[in-house]
Amino acid sequence: MTTDISLSTLLVLCLAAAAAGWIDAVVGGGGLLQLPALMVGLPHVPPAHVLGTNKAVAICGTAAAAVAYARRAPGNPRTALRIGLAALGGSLAGAVFATGISNAVLRPLIMAILLAVLAFVLLRPTFGTAVPPAEPVSRRRTLAAILVAGLGIGFYDGLIGPGTGTFLVLILAAILHMDLVTASGTAKIINVCTNVGALVTFSLHDSVIWQVAAPMAVFNLTGGAVGARMALKRGSGFVRAVLLVVVVSLVCKLGYDQWGG
Repeated sequence: MTTDISLSTLLVLCLAAAAAGWIDAVVGGGGLLQLPALMVGLPHVPPAHVLGTNKAVAICGTAAAAVAYARRAPGNPRTALRIGLAALGGSLAGAVFATGISNAVLRPLIMAILLAVLAFVLLRPTFGTAVPPAEPVSRRRTLAAILVAGLGIGFYDGLIGPGTGTFLVLILAAILHMDLVTASGTAKIINVCTNVGALVTFSLHDSVIWQVAAPMAVFNLTGGAVGARMALKRGSGFVRAVLLVVVVSLVCKLGYDQWGG
C-alpha cells in the first residue's frame, strides 16, 4: 500500500519515532507515543496498516537498545530467549486478530491499561529499585514469566502493541525479582521476538507502509541507542521516574483525545 504524505508530516512522525525509541529503551512503552502519532499523521489509513507500520519502525529501535544493554548490563539471556520464543508465538497469533481491530477500541483500551500500570507503580514506591533477593528464581516463577510475559504479552503485542515494553519490565521485575535496569535489558530481547512475529504477519498481509516506516526507523533506532545508554548510566531510580512521567503524560493525552477533543 502507498499513501500520499507531506514532508512536514513525515518529519513530525520521524521526531515522534526518535522520542518513542528513547522512551522504549529506557522503560518501554514508546509505542504509546508512536502509534497515536501514526494514527494522527495517517488518518485515512486502515488500522491494520498503521499497526504494521508501527511494528516495522519499532523493531529497529528495540534491536538497537537490546544490543546496547547486552554489551553493558548483566542479564539472563537464556531466560530472555525462552520467554522470547513464547512471545514470538503469541505475537503471531495476536497479529492475525489485529487485522479486524478498529480505531474505536484502541484508545479506550490503551487508557485502561495505562491507568492500571500507573496505580501499580504508585502503590509500590520501591518497585524495581530494591536490591533483588540473592536466591535463584524458582522454576515455577520462570514458567509463570514464560506464560505471562511470553504468551500473554506477546499476544497483546501482536494485537495492539503499545506499552508492551513497559508491561514486560513490570512483569519481569515482579515475577523474576529483577531490578528495573536488568528488566529493561531483558525486555528488549523479548520485545525483538514479539516484533518479529507481528511484523512477519503484517508483511504477509501487505499491511506495512514501507515508504513511511523506513525513515521513521532510522530515527527510532537512534533514539533507542541513546535511551539505552542513559538508562544504564543513571540506574533504576531514573528508569522509574521516566516510567511515571510517561504513563501520566500518555493518560492525559489519550483522555483529552477521547473526551476533550
